[in-house]
Formats: sequence, structure tokens, C-alpha cells
Amino acid sequence: MILDVFAKRARTREGQLQVELAQHQYLLPRLAGQWSHLERLGGGIGTRGPGEAQLETDKRLIRQKIHHLKEQLEEIRKHRTLYRQHRRKSGIPIVALVGYTNTGKSTLLNALSQADVFVEDKLFATLDPTTRRLTLPDKSAVLITDTVGFIRKLPLTIVTAFRATLEELAEASMLLHIVDLTCHNAAEQWQTVEDILTDLNLADKPRITALNKIDLLLDRNKTWDEQTAINFLSDQSQTVSRNTVLISAAKKWGFSKLLELIHHTLTQIAQPA
Repeated sequence: MILDVFAKRARTREGQLQVELAQHQYLLPRLAGQWSHLERLGGGIGTRGPGEAQLETDKRLIRQKIHHLKEQLEEIRKHRTLYRQHRRKSGIPIVALVGYTNTGKSTLLNALSQADVFVEDKLFATLDPTTRRLTLPDKSAVLITDTVGFIRKLPLTIVTAFRATLEELAEASMLLHIVDLTCHNAAEQWQTVEDILTDLNLADKPRITALNKIDLLLDRNKTWDEQTAINFLSDQSQTVSRNTVLISAAKKWGFSKLLELIHHTLTQIAQPA
């Protein structure tokens, strides 16, 4: 089901290739039982039934397809590598957006950088890494990258196929973890993302957390401005730590503190140990 959703969301050539590769890698080890009803039709010592012959043919074709898809993705990866090398030479820090799927990462990227990333209230609306330039309060520049959303028990085939997203996370100077504060299991989703980052050896990567969609938590019968809303929710919450900020990507609330936190975190990273 997850792969089917991914297939519908892939928009770029790279995303489509990644999904197709994941689909074939998922299918290959599951072919064995598909022709078992024909295996008993084979007769004689040393002979193979039509089921076994068809199974071997299917496996060979899928392996060839996987090999071809990997070659195509490798060419794209080489171009991305050259692009990343150019970015590193520029010396501009990179901030990667991470989070559970559908937490508002693309909406935040659009709001911060006037990007035009596809946004929809659906799972995995973004499958391809997108990078935009962002100016901080001190007029310094950073690159901010949107990545594919995570889910609980992310299949290994998907993790492997979406190497471009994982490479963006590894290349990033810091991570900005977006959490949907309106979700009933927001804490569980936060932990899922943190666990996946640990599995990817990114647990030590500097990060800040943005608790998103705060406007949806407010009494709709009252009129709220940005500061009043943030003050009210800060008083109600016991989870807002030094590296956490309340935001609404849709209303562009909390952006001043968010940008200040990004600048502060990057300044600390740049300081010699």
C-alpha cells in the first residue's frame, strides 16, 4: 500500500525511478509462491515444471530491470553529487527539513523562501528533495531543503531507494524537525523520526524542533494575533524547550524565533571546538 501511495505522488523523473526500483525490490523475494500451483505438473527425474521455469524467467527479468533502474539513478546521483560539491564550495550552510509525513514541511519551505513546492494534505506529497535559498535576520544566507516524510516502520526497500533524500540529510549542517502539534500521537511521530535518524547515523546532527499548526489549536470563536497565540500556547505547554519553537507555517507565525534559532544553531556549529 505504501509503495502504491509513493507511485501516485512521484512527480520528477528521479522520484518515479526511485519508486519503481522500490516496487521491484519489494516484488522479487515474493515471487516464489506465485507459480507453486504449476510446479506439480512437472514429471520425470531432472525435469522442471512450467511453474518453476516461469518463476526463473520472472526473477531474471526483474533482476535485469532492477539493474537498469540502478544505472539510471546512478547517473542522476552523479549530477547531484556535482551539484552538492558546488554547494559545499560556496560555503553556504544547509538546513534539512525532516519530520513525519504530512506535518507541513513543504508548506513551511514555501512560506520561508517563497518556493513553489507542491503542497497537499496527503501522505507523502513530497518525494523529491527540493532546495531553496533563505536569508537569515543577520542577512547571511542558508540553503533549506525539503525531504520525503518518514513513517513508522519505514520499509528497508524504501529507505534504500530514496537515497537522494538520505544524502541530503547527511550533507546538511543541521536538521529542522517539523512536528504536527495537532496530531493525537504527535509524540509518537516525533519519536519515530528520531529513531529513523538514529538508524541513519544522524542522531548527533544538530537540530531544532518546530511544533507546527498551532493555529488549529486555538479557539475559533476568538480573534488571535501571532504574539497572543504564541504566548497563550507557551503558557499551556510544558514541552517548549530552548531548541523548540511554536509555529504556524500556514499563517507564518513564529518565524522570527525560528530564524533566530537557526542562526544561533549554525553560529554554534561554526565555532571551533
